[in-house]
Amino acid sequence: MRAPHDEAAPERWAPTPVGVDDRAARVRFRRALTLMGFTLVVPGSAQLVAGNRQIGRIAVRVWLGSLLTVLVVGGWTYLNPGFGLDLALNPTAMLVIRLYLIIGAIAWAALFVDAWRLGQPLSLRLPHRRAVVGVNGILCFSVAGAMLFGAHLAAVQRDFLTMFTSGDLGAAHDGRYNVLLIGGDSGTDRWGLRPDSMTVASIDAQTGRTVMIGLPRNMQNFPFRKGSVMAKQFPDGYSCDGCYLNGVGTWAGDHKNLFKGSEHPTIDATVQAVEGITGLRMNYWVMVNLRGFERLVDAFGGVTLNVRDRIPVGGLGKDVTGYIEPGKRKLDGHDALWFARAREGSDDYSRMARQKCVLSAMLTQLSPQQALVNFQEIAKASTAMIKTDIPGGALGDFAQLGLRAKDQKVSSVSLVPPQINTAKPDIAKVRAMISDAIDQAEGKHKPATAKKKKAGGQKVTGGSLGSRNDGYAANQSDDVAAAC
Repeated sequence: MRAPHDEAAPERWAPTPVGVDDRAARVRFRRALTLMGFTLVVPGSAQLVAGNRQIGRIAVRVWLGSLLTVLVVGGWTYLNPGFGLDLALNPTAMLVIRLYLIIGAIAWAALFVDAWRLGQPLSLRLPHRRAVVGVNGILCFSVAGAMLFGAHLAAVQRDFLTMFTSGDLGAAHDGRYNVLLIGGDSGTDRWGLRPDSMTVASIDAQTGRTVMIGLPRNMQNFPFRKGSVMAKQFPDGYSCDGCYLNGVGTWAGDHKNLFKGSEHPTIDATVQAVEGITGLRMNYWVMVNLRGFERLVDAFGGVTLNVRDRIPVGGLGKDVTGYIEPGKRKLDGHDALWFARAREGSDDYSRMARQKCVLSAMLTQLSPQQALVNFQEIAKASTAMIKTDIPGGALGDFAQLGLRAKDQKVSSVSLVPPQINTAKPDIAKVRAMISDAIDQAEGKHKPATAKKKKAGGQKVTGGSLGSRNDGYAANQSDDVAAAC
């Protein structure tokens, strides 16, 4: 006979069946997660299913409208990159985008909180309740955080744009926009920003075809634009002892009282000198801090250059710390800066040729897509790099010209030996050279390519093709990229 406890043993050790309460708890848990998933995919859909349908309808319509807008703008930008640049260079658009993203982040976070409420968290078991709180928190902060970061990027871009003066693109001079690019170093031991290089970018107002006009910093005995402040002070030209082109700004800085009402007397004086030399009227000027230039190149991911010879790094009053080795190389901002400015084992005119190679490479290699993707870093670098009188309303127009110029050759003409004696320049010859280069760029007559190729030769001096006596190829070329 079996003992009584043996008959009860099977019932005591049998697994407990899942009760109705357990199934209901799991259903409620899945329902809470589903509502949050709906909110992630289509904000407002959770409210349409289980909450305030009016709020849900508004949220869904806003979401669908936003999605459609993004798709249309993205598609149009893909087909027409200039449209995207116009948008990114519009401070009003950046303000609208910033406010929209901030409001959107708050509203979306509120929808997640409401979806959590609709999931009835207090009816869940403790482990499920904790899981729902964790998932909701992750989704809420991830989505809102991403949108707020986007708002921050829009704010950074708008801050960058506000450094430009108000106004729109002015009229071209003889069908071209002439922009003076001034490069230099800033430092505590120097007055202001010392001009280290000066280049006029003469841009066709229709096609974007660009001619770079290089002016040596050591040019002497040149006239100023007629009727200008500097022309009245130096009626016979800048012929004083030790007076060079890169010292014009310093002289103006010591005589600011002559430039009444001017915010930038040093720049104004330099512009008057460049106009007197070239015979061209400048539309705008851009002052480039070379330290900021380094950051800008890094923001774009580097620039590819043909390094023809070992380029020393350092050597400007310091020991050379290394070399950029020959070959076709993608240089970061640090090396690109030294490629453009190294003087050790070189001369100023070879360096001017290398600078034109860098400018040409940046024009053709840096894409609008990179600008749109990395515009936060680019904006920060540009703010540290640039001072200019280009109006904000002209940025979109110049961006469009830049896009047209990407697929065209860039020409160069430099007012340097052997063509020009920088100590006693023949201004008539200078202006004839510039006029000839512009005519060639506009297709009015063919360039004398054979003669230029022979003049440049195959000799490499200081990293540039050519020599001081024969001329450097990149300084006098109808196609700078080919000469580099």
